[in-house]
Amino acid sequence: MNLTNLSLQLTGYDIAAAKKKLEEYNQHIIEDYEGYIEDKKAEILKFHLKKNPFYSTLVQGKPQNWEDLPVLTKRDLQQPLQNRLSKNFSAKNIHVHKTSGSSGQPFIFAKDKFAHALTWASISDLYTSNGLDLNTSYEARFYGISNHILAHYKERLKDLLSNRYRFSIFDRTAENFDQFITRFQSKKFGHLNGYTSALILFAKYLAEKNLILKELCPSLTHCIVTAEMLFKEDLELLRKQFGVQILNEYGSSETGILAFGPAENALKIDSRLQYVEILDEQNKPVPYGNSGKIVVTSLFNKAHPFIRYEIGDLGTLDFINNQLILTKLEGRTGDFALLPDGKKIPALSFYYVTKEIIKDTANVKEFVILQNQPDTFTIDYVADTAFSNAEIEKIKKVIRVYLGRNLQVNINKKASLDRSKRGKLKQFKRTF
Repeated sequence: MNLTNLSLQLTGYDIAAAKKKLEEYNQHIIEDYEGYIEDKKAEILKFHLKKNPFYSTLVQGKPQNWEDLPVLTKRDLQQPLQNRLSKNFSAKNIHVHKTSGSSGQPFIFAKDKFAHALTWASISDLYTSNGLDLNTSYEARFYGISNHILAHYKERLKDLLSNRYRFSIFDRTAENFDQFITRFQSKKFGHLNGYTSALILFAKYLAEKNLILKELCPSLTHCIVTAEMLFKEDLELLRKQFGVQILNEYGSSETGILAFGPAENALKIDSRLQYVEILDEQNKPVPYGNSGKIVVTSLFNKAHPFIRYEIGDLGTLDFINNQLILTKLEGRTGDFALLPDGKKIPALSFYYVTKEIIKDTANVKEFVILQNQPDTFTIDYVADTAFSNAEIEKIKKVIRVYLGRNLQVNINKKASLDRSKRGKLKQFKRTF
């Protein structure tokens, strides 16, 4: 049994009441989507202007039309939490959390207890609507875990109470993957959940062994990928080697799940708890179908303002059948290659090209791209067999045709790639 809901209920997070409210919000959206969103936007804005000194000071003297409100960034929030809390909120009646820091700008934030309960109720509902019951499905969790003893065992205890087992994704040796396989053969896991890159690595190992995970563990029904980009060919690999439905989850620590659904489809925005906008570089809304910065408003968090909050990603929205859809996720806002002539190239397009080349030339497990200088790129890759000289020259030639002839391209085989402390893999990084 998953004890998370029980523990939340006992510590002041009213999950039962949150579930009832969520049902009401569902009905309101069905009846009048635009009316629901406008009402909730107005309510949360009015609350923070009146009750939150940090936010009211930020807005002071500016028009309060929604599109004229300031766009919050992580940098705005990198100050003591106490300075950002609304009146009548303290450590006694909030949930305190820390961002993952994958953007390079970590900070501590808070949710009031009911907002946090709503988040959990929403997560449970989204999973259930896709055939996955968190109360009964034993989770195989492919995330990082702290090496510090106290934090490590605290995480293990949390996993135990949450009906899940955490696999160590930092050890990517064949011996460790063999231990993964043994555990799947001996335990009745219901679903996998983890960082995309870690799950892809495990799937590639299964492919090498000509194994299907569903055949080893018949109780498996789903796999949820999160936190990193999922490419079409990787989706096909996961579906083939795991033998279960692949679900894609997109969100952030600060807001919870923003979009969720079958990985082969565009993801549905969970509009019950947040309002999502796409803005251009001047913070103006763009039409549906156009790319821009993803900006989120938490509609129920009264402890801490997340109003027009830029989470750091680029994406595209559409509105179909009374439903907001995330049609494309395009990576981080700061991820672009800056060439010697001043041209900016989105890192994702560069990554697509390189991924396609490497797929054709070797049995590459994973790779990352570093831009060391405007004219210098480094590709670090992990593979059983190193590229031949001919394969290296082919890669360099295509990249130079695509980006410029006077570029220096270094290609290095590595035993493993550097990850964040939590196990995320940053696929592109500009170091200057």
